[in-house]
Amino acid sequence: MVYPPIRLAWRPTRESWELPVLFEDAEVLVLDKPASLLTVPDKEDPERPDLMGLLHEAVRAGASWARARGLEFVANVHRLDGDTTGALLLAKSKSALAALTDQLGAEKPSREYAALVQGVPAEPAFSVEAPIAPHPVRPGVMRVDGRRGKKAKTGFEVLERFAGYALLRCRPLTDRKHQIRVHLRQAGFPLAGDPCYGGRPLLLSRLKPGYRFKRDTDERPLLGRVALHGSALSFRHPGTGEQVRIEAPWPKDFRVALKYLQRYASVGGVAPCAAE
Repeated sequence: MVYPPIRLAWRPTRESWELPVLFEDAEVLVLDKPASLLTVPDKEDPERPDLMGLLHEAVRAGASWARARGLEFVANVHRLDGDTTGALLLAKSKSALAALTDQLGAEKPSREYAALVQGVPAEPAFSVEAPIAPHPVRPGVMRVDGRRGKKAKTGFEVLERFAGYALLRCRPLTDRKHQIRVHLRQAGFPLAGDPCYGGRPLLLSRLKPGYRFKRDTDERPLLGRVALHGSALSFRHPGTGEQVRIEAPWPKDFRVALKYLQRYASVGGVAPCAAE
């Protein structure tokens, strides 16, 4: 089924976004969040636009898409980091929000992410269970902290291996800020393009033999952001009780980065699930 998209605008900078709707009914809304758009406000940068703020402002202003849906309430059940793309689950009523939030804290694999990481795990699957807390001197950054951290666990599965990189499926069983990023650093496989947690930019010059640099220009990364995408989420519908699974297609920049890895850093065949 094709759902009408949601259009948002940020007047101060004249930025605009058209967000695809992956699923919608009277109680639930699932959006395909783009990169470089926060889910909620950033305490360190309050002037930066965020998705929930834009949604609430549009609903109050009576935007055409909100009127057509009869939308008066919308709240995020979880969040995605600013650079992370993919499926974001929203509730359209307070009762739906309560029911969906309870499911999120049940330590069940309800969300899946695709990640491009530095390094190649030896095992086909592994997990990291390490408590996470805010960094004491770096605002907005998290770290593994055995004394002050909150319980956190993430499962990882290798989908495809490359020379020096890997494509992983990530399943967080808890919902901590930057959980996947912190746990991947802890495991020794930081996300590509995530300097905050030790990840270098994914550059074609590191993959392609004989790469020629353009004179007087800096090389642009193949993926100009953290290489993480919310590829799927599952939940029990708060109204019907039925199990629902929603998948978000990989964005163009993620697919392009994967294409170059497969072309210049391949060490074997493509895994069946790696071409989503």
